[in-house]
Amino acid sequence: MKLAKETFKTVVSSTPLVSIDLVVRNGAGQILLGERLNRPAIGYWFVPGGRIVKGEPMAAAFERLTFEELGVRVSLGEAQFLGPFEHFYQDNFSGADFSTHYVVLGYQLQLDVRLEELPREQHARYQWWAEADLLASSSVHVHTKWYL
Repeated sequence: MKLAKETFKTVVSSTPLVSIDLVVRNGAGQILLGERLNRPAIGYWFVPGGRIVKGEPMAAAFERLTFEELGVRVSLGEAQFLGPFEHFYQDNFSGADFSTHYVVLGYQLQLDVRLEELPREQHARYQWWAEADLLASSSVHVHTKWYL
């Protein structure tokens, strides 16, 4: 269920959000990153992922998010759980007037996807990164680096 903007602002300013992030590796071991179009972390390279919505079981959220973010429906059982993570941002989806706090469930999966077929709502462009390059780059967000 998508909330109205003002309602969602109240939620983000008042509580942590729960989300799933996807560390997607291709057959060559490279990691898929997208350059973020939206706050928080706008302009940084980041793994795909998204929020779990109220009333949505984690397995259903995982399948929805893999389909929305990668164009392929993947079941939760096909992924490796990396653990829980916390992300703190000074800004939020609507501006810089309050912070954002995420409790993130990190998952890794192996999947070869075609970059040109990925959605552009959250990311301007996509790229496969070698792990060493990703870890060394200042344009990759620190929260993405934590998964490795």
